[in-house]
Amino acid sequence: MNERFFELKKEKQDRMINAALEVFSKHGYYHSSTDEIVKTAQISKGLLFHYFISKLGLYSFLYDYATRFVTLELTQNVSKDENGFFELYKNILAAKADSLSQYPYIFKFLKNADEETNVEAVGEIFDRRDKYRRIMEALRARADVTVFKPGTDYNKVWDILDFTVEGILERNIKNDTFRAELFLEEALEYIEMIQQAVIT
Repeated sequence: MNERFFELKKEKQDRMINAALEVFSKHGYYHSSTDEIVKTAQISKGLLFHYFISKLGLYSFLYDYATRFVTLELTQNVSKDENGFFELYKNILAAKADSLSQYPYIFKFLKNADEETNVEAVGEIFDRRDKYRRIMEALRARADVTVFKPGTDYNKVWDILDFTVEGILERNIKNDTFRAELFLEEALEYIEMIQQAVIT
């Protein structure tokens, strides 16, 4: 990757990043086309390859950028002392909403990258993918599970929260006027409902 990419105006950087996030998240690595990425970003293919050399170079950069960006948002939004199950989840959700306000497809991209099977793409991001998984698992492991009614499977509760949030995001992101704050507001309403149903 050409480091001079970061000398571009932020608006142009984000336009290119968002276009790549969207295309890769919709089609996976193998079926994603650089033609579609440059069309979405409204740039020339020559400019894309000037900064990223190849589709694989772009994908590798994008994964690094996305995981670092999300990790920074988590650091800023999630208190090191917070371990309340639902409070922790809400903090993580706030970090996600902040990320989505700038990059609407960032979590869909990361989810797809986590499930990516293309040998070339997986080989490029394998170690970093494992590191990102460990970060997210460590956050989840902090959650206090003593708040639940006896017999409640707290891992399934976390999964229910994830599935719910992903579904809300999937529905909202299809809208050309996606707004992260409205997504967050709706997601929190569902989380409150689930919380009331399962806590002691």
